[in-house]
Amino acid sequence: MIFKILTLFPDFFSSPLRTGLLGKAVESGIIEVSVTDIREHATDNYRSCDDYPYGGGSGMVLMAGPLGRALERIRGEHTRVVLTSPSGTLLTQDLVSELAGHRDLCIVCGRYEGVDQRVIDRYIDYEISIGDYVLSGGEYAALAIIDAVSRYIPGFMSNRESLAEESFVGGLLEYPHYTRPEDIFGMKVPDVLLGGNHKKISEWRQDESIEKTKRVRPDLYKKYLLRKISGE
Repeated sequence: MIFKILTLFPDFFSSPLRTGLLGKAVESGIIEVSVTDIREHATDNYRSCDDYPYGGGSGMVLMAGPLGRALERIRGEHTRVVLTSPSGTLLTQDLVSELAGHRDLCIVCGRYEGVDQRVIDRYIDYEISIGDYVLSGGEYAALAIIDAVSRYIPGFMSNRESLAEESFVGGLLEYPHYTRPEDIFGMKVPDVLLGGNHKKISEWRQDESIEKTKRVRPDLYKKYLLRKISGE
């Protein structure tokens, strides 16, 4: 899997891409990540990449010229281009799975008030938000996307089966987990998990997933019920 990051702050990615599962995947070659400084494609002595918006308003806008030239240089025939943006489509597990099928992703880290719309119209395949809140820059969102997508790549995770049981797979939140010791803080592991009856354990986990989703994410629970009624 190839990830190509376009950013005004390339140093932001130095530590995350050397740490944890991402770091191991990069080191082993399971994923390939390149980071390009958009300012390298500016044409003036100040390496300008932003300017005031036409029509007035607060803040600055990423200019089409430097970003467009950067995209022209690194975009390949099969590259799909993602723009991180608070006004984009919400990132879901289904969308993560779709992105994982492309194998060559370029992620443009949004900044300031946004990106010149002409870049979006000409180059962007996906405009994605990781939640209904605003970050100081798209670099945080880019890391979230890379990590989520990479989990689908063979070899990234030691236990591929865990993907099928994680939160949001199947539209439900994940069930509670317990480990040793059996009794701590005066609280015990549920008996069903200690009995060795895998059918009952599976049923308990499903029930717990449903109840947790109903309590924590009623929006997801409503969608789950609608799918169940329709027989999906």
